[in-house]
Amino acid sequence: MQVTEALRVILEIGKQPRRIVAGAMDWPGLDRWGTSEEAALATLTAYLRRYADVARRAGLADAFARVADVPRLEIIDRHPGSSTTDFWGIAHFPSQVEHEKLTHEELERRLALLRAAWAYFDDVAGRVSAELAKGPRGGGRSRDEIVVHVYASERHNWWRKVGLRRADEALLTPEELAACRADYLDRIRAYHAEGKPARTWPLGFLIRRTAQHVMDHAWELEDKDLS
Repeated sequence: MQVTEALRVILEIGKQPRRIVAGAMDWPGLDRWGTSEEAALATLTAYLRRYADVARRAGLADAFARVADVPRLEIIDRHPGSSTTDFWGIAHFPSQVEHEKLTHEELERRLALLRAAWAYFDDVAGRVSAELAKGPRGGGRSRDEIVVHVYASERHNWWRKVGLRRADEALLTPEELAACRADYLDRIRAYHAEGKPARTWPLGFLIRRTAQHVMDHAWELEDKDLS
């Protein structure tokens, strides 16, 4: 699948619906929600500027500028979510288009964006205040608690989908975490080569969900920074 000049968007519609999630098909990590389709798309558009640094770190600044400078949104799929979609405002089900197998080049492109999302998160975590502004989002966690949460979510929710396991109590050093993430990417590559999904998820959706979680908390850190 080739990146088009349009910003291709997937919509997951909650059960009520209380929340609708808009995800940028070609730009893992760029997922936002709203209480209507219009609100979700408006929020997604508002975050284009903030996502641009991820594209730059992945060497894709020019390609992203072509779709983001004067955005033309193209909704390529609408599919039902669940009450969990309504509660969290996060995509929980892959769309039909995400079941199409990625080319090798597109897989590597998306993995580069996931690596860039990790790098962006690490940079943000290294410069924001240890204590964060209080508010409903995140339950009042500190910076370090969010950092641990991001790692623990990857370990529990996504690494295992490609057979990567670490003990629940393991607290990895930055170097060990980097090595585990490199292993995670290699396992995704191996599953792709064998034509295997990540359990019930297509690999594109696994990459999208991993990057979404990283970027959501990176932006939370920025928004709650007290320094």
